[in-house]
Amino acid sequence: MSGATKQLALVIGAHGGIGRAFADRLRTNEIDCDVIAFTRESVPPIDLKSETSIETAARFVSEQVAEIRLVFVATGFLHDEAFVPERGLRHLNREHMLKSFEINAVGPALVMKHFSPLLPRAGRSVFAVLSAKVGSIGENRLGGWHSYRASKAALNQLVRTSAIELKRTKPEAICVALHPGTTDTRLSAPFAKAGLDIQPPAVVAERLVAVLRALSQKDSGSFLDYSGATIPW
Repeated sequence: MSGATKQLALVIGAHGGIGRAFADRLRTNEIDCDVIAFTRESVPPIDLKSETSIETAARFVSEQVAEIRLVFVATGFLHDEAFVPERGLRHLNREHMLKSFEINAVGPALVMKHFSPLLPRAGRSVFAVLSAKVGSIGENRLGGWHSYRASKAALNQLVRTSAIELKRTKPEAICVALHPGTTDTRLSAPFAKAGLDIQPPAVVAERLVAVLRALSQKDSGSFLDYSGATIPW
């Protein structure tokens, strides 16, 4: 650990395949930071459907004698036992759409609200969220998956807007949305097709850490894939 002040990296959503692998990767001395991993069962917990839990966790972090250098939000909702991605407008369901926006957009936005003020005013810091390439409006050629696409597009706009705001008070902070690629997790398993470049979470985490390490301030407000390439909005 360099310097007198402890450096922190926060992983929110460390119960999922990518979040867990990402936290594990950071702990292998990938960055010079201590790692705090938040889940719905951590102490304190973070539940994206509860702003109180997010605010309490942020207060816990603020009480640490440390500087936050990385916040990584590794959460997302695509399907569950009740809902699957829509193939057309006739499949739209109000509760499905609300859940998608609550977890994919509103929850991460509230994390930005409570955690971005904790980023240091001086020195490089990164606030990154997992998005998805299907959230790109410019890349949409197939249609379908309405709730997931729209909620991730909303998340991308929130990242862009937050990056502009952060720059005013924390000029060295970087705020980005990241597409991890198709990953061998429960989220993507039912939709993985032959021929896709499906990677294990450990490989995806390694790629994402490399992208984050290479970021500069000019990248703030960007939507990037696992190789660091820009994805159209």
